[in-house]
Amino acid sequence: MRYELYYWPTIQGRGEFVRLALEEGAADYVDVARMPERKGMGVPAMMRLMKEAPAGRLPYAPPFLKAGRQVIAQTANILLFLGPRLALVPRAEAGRLWVHQLQLTIADLVSEAHDTHHPIAGSLYYDEQKPEAKRRAGNFRAERLPKFLGYLENVLAHNPGGDRHLVGRSLSYVDLSMFQVIEGLRYAFPRTMEGMSRKHPRLMALHRRVKDRPRIAAYLASDRRIPFNQHGIFRHYPELD
Repeated sequence: MRYELYYWPTIQGRGEFVRLALEEGAADYVDVARMPERKGMGVPAMMRLMKEAPAGRLPYAPPFLKAGRQVIAQTANILLFLGPRLALVPRAEAGRLWVHQLQLTIADLVSEAHDTHHPIAGSLYYDEQKPEAKRRAGNFRAERLPKFLGYLENVLAHNPGGDRHLVGRSLSYVDLSMFQVIEGLRYAFPRTMEGMSRKHPRLMALHRRVKDRPRIAAYLASDRRIPFNQHGIFRHYPELD
């Protein structure tokens, strides 16, 4: 099946977690909004599908994935759908649910990382909420980030399949997502993550293993990988680090 991914064309954002799974799974896919409008694609195609989804099941916001006549939205939900199709989850239902549970936990972490620079409203510019952002980022660095990373480090340590993966003995999409989170945190909070890395050696080793996987390495070196910038979830403001 050829998949169609719909997400904003200039940021990694939440769509990047889906891109990583599609790339590692060697899926046949097109990143619709990054394709030329003259070919019927681009952002206008994404906006049309949001209003004209099959069976009236309209997605609230990108990312969403079109697979045949199905349109699946929400990052964790898309990965739940793709996991068995791309061999990125265990076969047993209990294992799949555990991967999904961890993905939802990562989604909470990603949301909190975003709110460090937009704690009041996404519709306001960063410069309009700097004092609140500084306070929110301080709490994130001191309390929330250590709690999340400590939990995930502990999951790795207690995985019955060994600490090379978060779940089982094989790579799953939540390993890919963990890689992306660490990449984003290192971009946004380099000073903080320098200290955190020493306290979470298993997570850092997982990050390196995923980065070195042939398909992921090829993707990261390609123009399909959008660089981090000041418009996505992970943004670097020195005063917040």
